[in-house]
Amino acid sequence: MAMKKITRRWLVNGLGVIFVILLAIMVAFSFGVRSFYYSSVQQIILSRASVISTLLQTYAQDSSVDFSMELQNIVETFEYRGEMELMAIDGQGNVMITSSGFLPEGDLSMPDYEEALASPTGTAVYEGEMNGEHIMAVSVAMGSANEALTATRYVVSLEKVDDQILFLIAIIGLVCLAIILFVVFSSSYFINSIVNPVSQIAETARRIAQGDFGARLQKKNDDEIGELCDVINYMAEELANSEKLKNDFISSVSHELRTPLTAIRGWGETMLLDQDIDHATLETGMGVIMRETERLSDMVEELLDFSRMQSGRMKLVKSRMDVLAELSEAVIMYTERARREGMLLIYDEPDIFVPVFGDRGKLRQVFINVIDNALKYSDPGDTTTVSARVEGNEVVIEVEDTGCGIRAADLPKIKQKFYKANLTRRGSGIGLAVADEIVQMHGGRLDVSSVEGEGTTVTITLPIMERSDDSTQIAEVPPEAQPKPEETVHLSKLDLSDLEETTGGRPQD
Repeated sequence: MAMKKITRRWLVNGLGVIFVILLAIMVAFSFGVRSFYYSSVQQIILSRASVISTLLQTYAQDSSVDFSMELQNIVETFEYRGEMELMAIDGQGNVMITSSGFLPEGDLSMPDYEEALASPTGTAVYEGEMNGEHIMAVSVAMGSANEALTATRYVVSLEKVDDQILFLIAIIGLVCLAIILFVVFSSSYFINSIVNPVSQIAETARRIAQGDFGARLQKKNDDEIGELCDVINYMAEELANSEKLKNDFISSVSHELRTPLTAIRGWGETMLLDQDIDHATLETGMGVIMRETERLSDMVEELLDFSRMQSGRMKLVKSRMDVLAELSEAVIMYTERARREGMLLIYDEPDIFVPVFGDRGKLRQVFINVIDNALKYSDPGDTTTVSARVEGNEVVIEVEDTGCGIRAADLPKIKQKFYKANLTRRGSGIGLAVADEIVQMHGGRLDVSSVEGEGTTVTITLPIMERSDDSTQIAEVPPEAQPKPEETVHLSKLDLSDLEETTGGRPQD
């Protein structure tokens, strides 16, 4: 189908244009050759006629010469009688004598004769048929030189001239045909060099679309077709990698969902079937169920955020917030877990207020994902250190761990969706991708540096909210919320939602 379409398009567009051009050249050449040969014949006749006319006028003006005898002698001994016929025409328009010796039978149509008599130049040319033969006739009026002779007429057959013209047209026709054949031959090779690879590309693309990601194209030429083969092969490789990542992701998520569900089901069955369960065991079981339920909820929310991110439906509800307060909340959430798993989580919160225009929940989720990853890829005895500092008009938050680290080959792909550098650790492989997207939506950046076997550092950089001098105000705190003299309260530890409730609106810059 592709070959038919490309060939048809080439025949219509390419060969059709060439054919029209060559046809126009042939037509122009034919008219040019015909005009040249006919003009040459006409000039030859006129030159011969000029000599004869001059001679006859000389005889007509010499009274000592017998004009009739001289006319007959000139016509009968006409030097070019083998090439053309000379006719002498009297006053009544009748042919008196011819160089061939034969007078025309019947009425002879001589439109050139009548035109010559009426013409100011005294000459006229006629091209037409005479006795079934293509001829050219030239009549020359004698004027008042002699009453017995009105005009002379010269008739030439154009048969040989027409044959010569047809021969030249045939030659140019053969040349044009050779050009067309050469174009067809060379272009057919060129078309096949395009059509065959395109057919192979179509077949390979069809196999890839059907799920055969191992299909590859062989690059034969370093041209646009070869470049297309490279792109198709690259696409197949990326699709294969994506398929592998997707399968790994499904397996990982299934495992992540199965683990808490197993714990919830196990403790649920224990509490349901054991009628004499003691309060301590019941409290432990309920604690496990609550923790695992929260874990499931976090995973589902993470998947939903990823789905929104992929479809472009993730929305941010931005407001002025203290970014360090959200970081502190995330650290507090994981402090107990780190202690329980034998790890150390360190965070020395700076006594500053860092306003950021962002989504409170989404940024807290970023911090949770990053800290969770740090603990997830660490072992008992490792340390995770969280720090924050202000650099210019940006706040820089670092989460550094002494865990297993990341291989150098995996580091450039670590923020890609579904990618997991270490399949032995739990996780879906989308947490860091979601975090990176959220940070970018806040105008910041998320960078990861790591040394395998030594640890990983995740650096989150966010722009600080700009404040002009005339808009800088301190939020008022109600008397009951005022700190006592012996207490020290840092603005970085205040929840801005509390300030909004106590002041009746958003805190001012």
